[in-house]
Amino acid sequence: MTNKLWFQTGIGILLAMVIIFMFQEIRGVFNPLVIVATTIFLPALLGGVLFYLTRPLMKWLESKKFPRWASLSTVIIVIGLVFWLIYALIAPVANSQVSSLVDNLPQMVKEGEKTMDFVLNQKDRLPPAAIESLENVTDKLNDYVTGFSSRLIGFVQAFVQGLFLLILVPFFLVYMLKDHEKFAPFVAGFFSGERKTWIRHTLHDLDVTLRSYIQGQLLVSFLVGVMLLIGYLIIRLDYALLLAMFGMFTNVIPFLGPYIAVIPAIFIAFSQEPQMVIYVGIIMLVAQQIESNFISPNVMGKALDIHPLTVITIILAAGNIAGLWGIILAIPTYAVIKTILTNLYQKRTEIREVAGKEVD
Repeated sequence: MTNKLWFQTGIGILLAMVIIFMFQEIRGVFNPLVIVATTIFLPALLGGVLFYLTRPLMKWLESKKFPRWASLSTVIIVIGLVFWLIYALIAPVANSQVSSLVDNLPQMVKEGEKTMDFVLNQKDRLPPAAIESLENVTDKLNDYVTGFSSRLIGFVQAFVQGLFLLILVPFFLVYMLKDHEKFAPFVAGFFSGERKTWIRHTLHDLDVTLRSYIQGQLLVSFLVGVMLLIGYLIIRLDYALLLAMFGMFTNVIPFLGPYIAVIPAIFIAFSQEPQMVIYVGIIMLVAQQIESNFISPNVMGKALDIHPLTVITIILAAGNIAGLWGIILAIPTYAVIKTILTNLYQKRTEIREVAGKEVD
């Protein structure tokens, strides 16, 4: 019975539950390690993203006989130039639109309140269920407006802390680019024989999975941002650049990103001219269809091969467990786990085939 897959799986699940329980009981011992891990999490994550974006350039330079120090220095210079160009070209327009948005926000809120008051005045004509839902939405909006100042202060504090942490990003990036080839041999060095080969193969597959997701997702998000910007400029929507940038950033969240991006665009379109809401919806729909039917299949390909229903389930579960970071990291984490389990299954199948041949 001990050789049965269901028995081994059950024992593995029980051991995992025991380990989790014991960790919960003595988690105070690990608090210093948790603090260190959370401190370096963001710089390491951003450094890893930049690593996968810049490694192709570094490999190309080394293929042209550049020494490692020269290719590394060139990559850092190119990154600096890209950020400087983005700042020089986008920052003035974005700053102007942010200032205008801050100045006009009180008036936009007043217009929204007038619309809400008008709807509430018509509630006698609505069914009871609609009235109850409307009152719940109104209460939530009031709570949000009441706590807006504290949220704003918290956001500013988190932003300042994030700026200090970003200083560490170049250090992570440099060492990742410099020593990334040493990671797989170092990990595989703890094993021998076929296990060592399997570890090397699995690490290679993980590298391909992460590279495909990061490079593909960021390219798709950039193209979506460009499409939204073009569409918003065509309909002359206010704050087009800010809204397009917001749509580009939220698109890194699979499935839910476009729906999050359209909310502020609809709000601003309604305050500018109510019928523009229809145009914004059309633009978002067209951009989403182009992205899902043409861009993503060609850019991402079948690298992850995750069913849309699985994506939705994972994102909703991760959002409830870990909030925004859970939503952002859920899909790549799932892809990594899936890659490991796939390699384990393949290895187990090979062992069974070899054992079957020996019996024959």
